Amino acid sequence: MLIKIKRKISSLGSEFVYRLALLKHTANLPTLEASDRKILDDLKYDGIHITTLAELGFDSTPELLKAAYGYSSQMESGNHDDLNEKIPQVYTVTYLPEFATWGSEKRLLNIIENYIGLPIIFHGVHLRKDFPNKSQFGTQLWHKDAEDRRMIKIIIYLNDVEEKHGPFEYIPASLTSLFRLNYYRTYYKLWQSGHLGITDEELNEIIPKEAWKSCTGSAETVIIVDPKKAIHHGTSRTEDRLTLFSCYTSTSPDRPEVCTQYRDNTFPQPKLTEPVINSAI
Repeated sequence: MLIKIKRKISSLGSEFVYRLALLKHTANLPTLEASDRKILDDLKYDGIHITTLAELGFDSTPELLKAAYGYSSQMESGNHDDLNEKIPQVYTVTYLPEFATWGSEKRLLNIIENYIGLPIIFHGVHLRKDFPNKSQFGTQLWHKDAEDRRMIKIIIYLNDVEEKHGPFEYIPASLTSLFRLNYYRTYYKLWQSGHLGITDEELNEIIPKEAWKSCTGSAETVIIVDPKKAIHHGTSRTEDRLTLFSCYTSTSPDRPEVCTQYRDNTFPQPKLTEPVINSAI
């Protein structure tokens, strides 16, 4: 009992420090362009904003796409018909300038800092290829990410994504806010799973499938999401899906050890034609 009390006191103290830091940084938040306020408002309400590379209009986009498609040609074909659970192939491309430059676009960083409310860090980028699967496992289970209290991941579709490609799917955060019973019911289910994730059937008992939002879209669709706020998953697929994933948190994330995968050797880098110095970002 004493240990539980100490943990609760520590948790309350940590929350107080966090709220105070948010308050102090308010005056230092960068000014947003008028068109970017919509992105911020959507993130605050439902934890997600869906746009396109063309709508964002970054000058670095052509080089990003050229590099992404070039390096993706090194990836596997996905012929694993004998496997029920096919793990995705992931390249860490954080240190390649085409990806680092796009992920560090000033407008983008300003939006994210306004949402997170604290100084932020861009952890890096993964180039990812997901293969067809017969069963729901891993990130295909409904889950919430754990890196930080508030965080942003940006998903860029590199091919047209229909239902057969396993689109990103989420529950609007407004349906699972702190003051709704759904928040506690989903949290309990996630806790029972060891926070590994819950199945479609389990979630459907809490939130009917009609409320789930499937993010189908053409190539160059951009999903800006707080995966800690919105419960989400990638749906089962019968065809390959090619994406880029970028990650942003505050400079002092709750789980820094989870963030290192964007810069360390957890995943390989693609074969390069020229050496890359690991100080690109």
